[in-house]
Amino acid sequence: MVDPVSEAPQDAVEAAKGSKTRQLLGMKGAEAGETSIWKIRLQLMKPITWIPLIWGVVCGAASSGQYVWNLECVLIAAACMLMSGPLLTGYTQTINDFYDREIDAINEPYRPIPSGAISVPQVVVQILVLLGAGVGVAYALDQWAGHEFPTITALAIGGSFLSYIYSAPPLKLKQNGWLGNYALGASYIALPWWAGHALFGELNLTIVLLTLFYSLAGLGIAIVNDFKSVEGDRQLGLKSLPVMFGVGTAAWICVLMIDLFQGGVAAYLMSIHQNLYAVILVLLIIPQITFQDMYFLRNPLENDVKYQASAQPFLVLGMLVTGLALGHSALV
Repeated sequence: MVDPVSEAPQDAVEAAKGSKTRQLLGMKGAEAGETSIWKIRLQLMKPITWIPLIWGVVCGAASSGQYVWNLECVLIAAACMLMSGPLLTGYTQTINDFYDREIDAINEPYRPIPSGAISVPQVVVQILVLLGAGVGVAYALDQWAGHEFPTITALAIGGSFLSYIYSAPPLKLKQNGWLGNYALGASYIALPWWAGHALFGELNLTIVLLTLFYSLAGLGIAIVNDFKSVEGDRQLGLKSLPVMFGVGTAAWICVLMIDLFQGGVAAYLMSIHQNLYAVILVLLIIPQITFQDMYFLRNPLENDVKYQASAQPFLVLGMLVTGLALGHSALV
């Protein structure tokens, strides 16, 4: 028979380990207490948010139709992922925490800045180093690709500026529920996609417009992130969609954006005779709808993280299917 007293300390240890992991990845539900400055810096960069950007580069390389599986291309693609994920997304998350320190003091007081784990000058240095390194890698990628116009560098600078005005006053796009969330969705889908495509192929208007359209599904994903900070947003006058429309209505807006715009992409794939890829994309939308009903629509405040963990893998797989379809279409 198990002794509940002897098991309790072990449960506490496991809970502490889970909290430490969530803290390091920048996830909701962490606790303060980290003392290593490098782990604190990593926490500011929120590694969990790098994944969509890294995946976007993969989708862009696929849509170019010109990616070749050899060591050189793998290393170059990895460098583009480094630029898009750890460096520029790390910059984006750090600058967002910097300007959100008052909100975080209400919603997530365990975050490094409001908890006092790192000083403001140290945060500023981190922002500048990540930005400089990201733009530097972008320029090196342009040199490798032989671009007459530094396309990837321009994307890096433009995306970094968008990140700045998203978080910083006076514009602070995140104060506007629609504009801010679309800027976030485009940053997570369109920008890394463009970078990956431009690295191995020629960026064109079709890719730009289609990924901007796809980013409207990303807008829905961005709205999901607003549910964790409803109370702080309301107190500080930020017009997130859950604040403007209420939790229930915002949840429906969110899921409709995700499903309808992915359906629109599937329709486009059929119009360019990529029927198999279109069917696969539709099949990937079905489990997303299932998890929306199971978790998100029933209780978005409690189940936002659970919904993202269960449904978003199907969204990102759909992005890759779309990239492969476009790459196949370019080769036909």
